[in-house]
Amino acid sequence: MLVYLLRRLAQSVFVLIAMMIVVFFGVYMIGNPVDILISPDATPAEIEETMARFGFDQPVYIQFLKFVGNALQGDLGRSFVHGEPAVQLILSYMPATLELAALGLLFSVAIGVPLGVYAGYKADRWQGRAIMTGSIFGFSLPNFWVGMLFILIFAVQLQWLPSTGRGDTVEVLGMRLSIFSSNGLQYMILPALTLALYKASLVTRLARAGTQEALTQDYVKFARAKGVSESRILFVHVLKNIMIPIITVLGLELGSMIAFAVVTETVFAWPGMGKLLIDSITTLDRPVIVAYLMLTVIIFIVINFTVDVIYTLLDPRVRVKGEAA
Repeated sequence: MLVYLLRRLAQSVFVLIAMMIVVFFGVYMIGNPVDILISPDATPAEIEETMARFGFDQPVYIQFLKFVGNALQGDLGRSFVHGEPAVQLILSYMPATLELAALGLLFSVAIGVPLGVYAGYKADRWQGRAIMTGSIFGFSLPNFWVGMLFILIFAVQLQWLPSTGRGDTVEVLGMRLSIFSSNGLQYMILPALTLALYKASLVTRLARAGTQEALTQDYVKFARAKGVSESRILFVHVLKNIMIPIITVLGLELGSMIAFAVVTETVFAWPGMGKLLIDSITTLDRPVIVAYLMLTVIIFIVINFTVDVIYTLLDPRVRVKGEAA
């Protein structure tokens, strides 16, 4: 077990170092922030002074070594635009993204599970086929287009919900959150629904497959023989057994919802980490871009490492195969 964990840990460190190199050089090859940070009328002396102040006058490999040295001390740079440490700036935007992802995940379960169970129960009828056809739209439609469609229908035409921005917030455990405010919740519904559409389609398909399999099991046949109602069989016996794989998949998908809410936050002007990233790309704020991407990599590494550990605890065969590899 210890050998397996050390091997996985070494792989995670290797991935982190590789991504650090790719992210740093990839971002630093795009344009020159000095062209945006200073006035076009700046003199050559002012340009040189700015270059020296941010360290751009040094070779790239020297900048990279300084970045690695600072990163090992938890410092991923200071924002050129905001003048704050990049990590601190990203963390200040994180609560807005986390609550949006949490509500999106809740919507995806609330929409996907009932539809999937019903589609599995009516698998050979037109209702089941219609639901599965609808799930294909959920996979296929571009996220930004769905968001704009929601704004057109629910904000512009019906005027039921606000289209952009963040409503009132309340302080919970030191974080400003909208989800516990009725006004703030109204601002969250459309972006959360947009974010949930793809995941809801995924949950629908998982629930349908699980339901079809569960309906052939002996415990369902036994329940029917006892005269248990179909609704109780579906939403008590079957649902309890299909939720484990759904929760497992959604746990893994939560990381992608947090990291890749960029498009949704931009469409709805939601002040989360994704919108901060887009604004930073627009102004070539390199430290924020690099810090965001590195934090995203770390989130995925931690999630995958945790999942590997849990799998080995649940199934020792995985550990044996990993040690033999």
